[in-house]
Amino acid sequence: MTISSGTKLGARRAPARRAPGKERVNQDSYQDMLATVQAFHDKHRFRETGGEELAYRVALMTEELGEISACVTKGKNKEQLAEECADLFILILGTAIAADLDLRQAFWDKMKKVQGRESRMINGRIRVSEFKD
Repeated sequence: MTISSGTKLGARRAPARRAPGKERVNQDSYQDMLATVQAFHDKHRFRETGGEELAYRVALMTEELGEISACVTKGKNKEQLAEECADLFILILGTAIAADLDLRQAFWDKMKKVQGRESRMINGRIRVSEFKD
């Protein structure tokens, strides 16, 4: 899938945009989310300073997942949980940039796959996984 500039969605460099806050941003747009994360990467020179190295990004995502877990297990409020989930989401979008992934297409491909799966109850909870007997 491409956007008007011909750049693949999720590709390393999102389309050039004006500085955040200087334009209208469609908060429901994957393109605008990706461009905002790209601007953040560019501002801090992530590509040149190791911030886009994938092993490093996995470590950051693991840290954020731990913070999400702490919110849940410690009974933090919904706003704190939302903030930690947003941190992880931003890191995932940045990883799509760093790895040159079309995350939007990968999402739809994966949803098509999982929607065809059967669910099972395991230890009293529902699971929809690729079960291998």
